[in-house]
Parts: sequence; structure tokens; C-alpha cells
Amino acid sequence: MRSIKVSNLAPGMKFTQPVFIDGENLLVPENIELKKKDIDRLKRWQVAEVQTEGDISTSSSEKTGGYLSLEGSVFEYTKAVDLADKLFLNLSEGNTPERVEINEIVENVFQILIDNPGRLIGPMFQVQNTRHNLSQSAVNCLILAVLIGKNLKMPNYQLINLATAALLHDIGMTKIPGAILEKKGELSEKERKVVYTHPIYSYRIITREIGYPEEIGRTVLYHHERWDGKGYPKQLKGKEIPLTSRILSVVDAYEAMVRERPYRDSMIGYTAMRQILNDNSRRFDAEILKVFIKSMGIYPVGSIVILNDGSVAKVIKNNLQVPLRPVIKLLVSPAGRKLTAEHQKEIDLYVQAKFFIAKAVSVGEMKKLKKLH
Repeated sequence: MRSIKVSNLAPGMKFTQPVFIDGENLLVPENIELKKKDIDRLKRWQVAEVQTEGDISTSSSEKTGGYLSLEGSVFEYTKAVDLADKLFLNLSEGNTPERVEINEIVENVFQILIDNPGRLIGPMFQVQNTRHNLSQSAVNCLILAVLIGKNLKMPNYQLINLATAALLHDIGMTKIPGAILEKKGELSEKERKVVYTHPIYSYRIITREIGYPEEIGRTVLYHHERWDGKGYPKQLKGKEIPLTSRILSVVDAYEAMVRERPYRDSMIGYTAMRQILNDNSRRFDAEILKVFIKSMGIYPVGSIVILNDGSVAKVIKNNLQVPLRPVIKLLVSPAGRKLTAEHQKEIDLYVQAKFFIAKAVSVGEMKKLKKLH
């Protein structure tokens, strides 16, 4: 049976198989919704995880309005990150991962994105506790790369190859000394050159050790090339760089900005998007950036924002024609009062023109303000 963290459970979730406590005491039968009192009881008993052989029932994460609840998506996202955790931990211990393990992650996430492209964006901006520092980044890049590729109308076999490359693009980092990767100060020139070798290591592991096609290896090998020719390892420029590498270049840069690193704090999604848009065709293909905005929106799903009346909200859906005016769900009133679930109304900012986003903030900033506690 698979373990699920209690912190990732939400009222209304249903599973295709029974859910157990300690592997033997029944919590809920199959296809029966979890109630708030069930989760509260687990927390009182200090139960950290429950077990099930099933998956979350799709119907339990459906909401009216044509998009999926963040709670249901968090479970699916966490499942992918947990599988990636195992993969990278095995690799760091000197074990070459099996293709079947990698394919399971790719195929599961790929199917979710094909069915509902925006479904896994929100959970990317929630804090995740992972054992290996590459696992969440790998899953995030997989999600973002497939969204871009899908909007470019790439055929499914190419999307699968792109998804696999995105998941494995930093696998060569496991060959870089931990002292360099965890260094909090600026890297020396010698240390930077060591880091610059990781795409070559990734290419070798992917094509020679795991046995994936050259197309996947090449995508990874060139994902740090730049549009202006000042990247590495081959200083390719413009359309000399494979399309899939140009896609991966954008998503890898964005993901690195929104993910906390030892040497700097993370950016919020809105700030990272603005920084990438200011590139002016130095690092990135401008056409790929246009598609990236179409895929993500200026305020990605899951972003926390402050409205012009002082209320706090979470972005739950993007209006792609008017990216500055997404659909939001209110969390905190203008007076600073945390709203209960029944009072967290949804507002389409395109329809309700009197409201607009004044500022995007990070979850960490909101916790400091104690408005979301």
C-alpha cells in the first residue's frame, strides 16, 4: 500500500480503494468522502500518514465552473513528487534508475495534463517537503514543458519525449559535489565550470546508462544554450538549438526562480514571470515565451494576491485573453479577517471590473502577516 501524508488530505476527497490507519484500521471505505472530522481526528491522534492501494477519485476533485479544486490536485502532484524522490535518492546512492520507474512518473503526470492542462500548476507554488533536492524541480519542469509543448500542438510522442527530458534534465547534478551545490555564497570560476558539466553528465546517463533515445538526450544536453549564443556546452544560438531544448530552457529558468535555493530566497510566480519577460531575446526564444504566458498566465494558478480593497485571494483560474484579470477566491476580508470556506466566494476579475490585483505576495509573506493562520 502507498502512504499518504495527512497534511495532503482534504474534506471531500474519495479514493478508489479503502483508506487505512497503520495499514489495518479502516478510516474510510472506497468511494466514501473524507470528512473534516475524520482529518481532525487523525491530527488529534498525531497520525502523520494513512495508507491505501487506491488513487484519488476524479469526481472528488471536480468543482463547478470547469476547473479542478486545488486540494485534489495537491494529492496527485504530491504522488508524482514522491515517486521522483525515490528515483533521485536511488540515483544518488549509485543505482541507475529503471526506465519503468521513470515512465510511470511521466505517464501519470502526462495523462493528467492532457485531460486538464492547468490542473497541476497550483500545487507547484505550495511548499513541499522532499527528501531529495532535485525531485520537485524535476516534476515542475515536466509539468511546465508539457503545457508549452501542448500549446505548440506537438504530437503526443514528442510530448512524451519532452516530458521525459524535463524530468531527467538535471540528473547529471547528482555527479556534482554537494559542497558546490549547497554553497550559500557566490561560486568561484572553477566551481562554475564544474556545474557547467552537468548537462553532459545528464546526457550520458540518459542515453548510455538508462538507454533512452538520442532525441531525449539532446534536449537535455542543450537546455542551457542561449538564444544569443552565450550558453553552454556548445554555444549554439537561435534555431541551432533544438526546439525542445528551447522549451526546457524557459521552464528550467522559471522553476529555478520560484524554488528556494541555498544562496537566495525564492521569487513569487508573478515576479519570476516578469523577469523572464524582460529577457529581450538574450537567453530565450521570444516565440516560446509567448506560448509560456499563454500556458501559465501572468498570475499562475495558486498565486496569492492582494486586491485593491485590501482583501487577500488565491488565483484559481486564468482568463487567457486578459491575463491580468484571473478568477480568484477570497481568503481574507478587507478588514483582515480570515474567511471560512462558505464565505470564500469566487470573483472573475474580468467580469467584476471594480476589483483588480494590487500586489502578488508569497505564502511566506502572508504567514509573516499572520493573515492565513
